[in-house]
Amino acid sequence: MRAPADNAGEGPASGVPALLRRARWLVGLTLGYNLVEAGVALWAGIAAGSIALLGFGLDSVIECAASGVLLWRLSVQSSGSEDERIEAAERRARRFVGLTFLALAAYALLESSLTIASHEHPRASVAGVVLSAVSLLVMPLLAMAKLRVAKRLESGALEAEAKETLACAYLSFTVLVGLAMNLVAGWWWADPAAALAMVPWLVREGLEGVRGEDKQPASR
Repeated sequence: MRAPADNAGEGPASGVPALLRRARWLVGLTLGYNLVEAGVALWAGIAAGSIALLGFGLDSVIECAASGVLLWRLSVQSSGSEDERIEAAERRARRFVGLTFLALAAYALLESSLTIASHEHPRASVAGVVLSAVSLLVMPLLAMAKLRVAKRLESGALEAEAKETLACAYLSFTVLVGLAMNLVAGWWWADPAAALAMVPWLVREGLEGVRGEDKQPASR
């Protein structure tokens, strides 16, 4: 799943077509994995009554949308469009990814708070534990590969989408801890608490995207 190693001494403009192909492949792979992840997480979440798993599944749906927008943004540059059109696509994609972060944060905050207030006890979910463990292995690899390509392309939108993949990895960890605690110790509150733990990260990244606060990977 690792991207091919970068050639030493290449600047961001070197080998752009190859970088764009690599970026499309990585984003497409992310999209495919998240489609599977969403289906399994939503099914397991409904079966167990788990807010953390439902939030995990919704995160996968949201990331599918973000990956789809990124594929469009990369296709604009691959088609040889003028710089102005590429920059406009970059801004739109970055804002869209930012909105997806905020949407997930709002969902996690609302549903987790309601679950804690109502003392709703989710059932243990072995499928959820396995899924979150696999995602904890897969997502960091994809995120790191996309961040390397984003740095070479100087694409804030791709960097933001890669950070959303990192958010998925972080969520995988919190969900895994919460589900494991519920499975082993019967700590029902660990499940919504795990979902709440991701909210600050999501809000921060979402606001950066919506406001266009792009920490450029390299000077132009």
